[in-house]
Amino acid sequence: MVNSVPQHQVAWVARDGVEAVKRCAEDRPDLILMDLIMPLMNGADTTRQIMAKTPCPILVVTSSVGGNASLVFEAMGAGALDAVRTPILAQEGEQGAAGLLAKIATIERLTRSVVPRHSSGSAASIIEGARSGIKMLAIGSSTGGPKALATILSKLPEDFTGATVIIQHVDAQFAGDLAEWLNEQCLMPVRLAREGDRPTVGTVLIAGTNDHLVLTDLLRLSYTPVPRDMVYRPSVDVFFESVATYWRGDVVGVLLTGMGRDGGAGLLRIRERGCHTIAEHESTCAVYGMPKAAVQFNAAVDVLPVGEIASALLKIFPNGADKSKRGVMI
Repeated sequence: MVNSVPQHQVAWVARDGVEAVKRCAEDRPDLILMDLIMPLMNGADTTRQIMAKTPCPILVVTSSVGGNASLVFEAMGAGALDAVRTPILAQEGEQGAAGLLAKIATIERLTRSVVPRHSSGSAASIIEGARSGIKMLAIGSSTGGPKALATILSKLPEDFTGATVIIQHVDAQFAGDLAEWLNEQCLMPVRLAREGDRPTVGTVLIAGTNDHLVLTDLLRLSYTPVPRDMVYRPSVDVFFESVATYWRGDVVGVLLTGMGRDGGAGLLRIRERGCHTIAEHESTCAVYGMPKAAVQFNAAVDVLPVGEIASALLKIFPNGADKSKRGVMI
């Protein structure tokens, strides 16, 4: 399947995780297609060792999505960029190959630069409009994101007063498993965002399709395929910019570990609105790409190790949820 594309070439094949670490050190490839269930060392541990010794882009390819969900997120926490189901060519033909080849093409484009778009509104009017309503916590993450998200969400109390929405770069077929996995580690309920949902205090919503999640002028969440040429799906930039435009309350934007530059420009839009922004510090990032872009754009008010982000959020958000305000937009 890989060789069917002229510009692709298979550099080597490893029979187990130990061999993969050795071969990668000898001949680092542009991309590794990583199985999860292997002799001697599983795909998550192999990913962790490769990213520590000779880091390179890794795409998890698994034949069992539901059965290997925890290993998928462990591998992504260790630095794997994404995950995709192994196609069965005998049953799916070219259509089955398309999904994997599309993932490979996306990874090839991940380092494309992004130019930050500045708000056209005046700073005074934007800041004035940001001071009514409840607060939203908007989080964007990619490579290494599941582990970082679990670290943060597990430290937030059940009565956390932010309406929390997360954009994590993960294929739609794994999104439900990610929500369930995080739900087991969080005091607040975690679920996929549905079309028309209203961000609400007390529930964590996660983007659940390969389309972009956006906030509309009716203060509800919606999925859209536009912009179609966006390499990141769902895009953190697209969501952050919609929040900066339409959310009537205060916003705290958080950008976590990830390859590429998605989210840096959107975080800048949130900061330009006069709101607080946080980027993960390089020392705890699986891949220092997205937070680095935020720092380069001067989009982050604070740059913190992932272990310190939850405590920072608890200082920003008021203590004790006001249950009379749950789900109310002013």
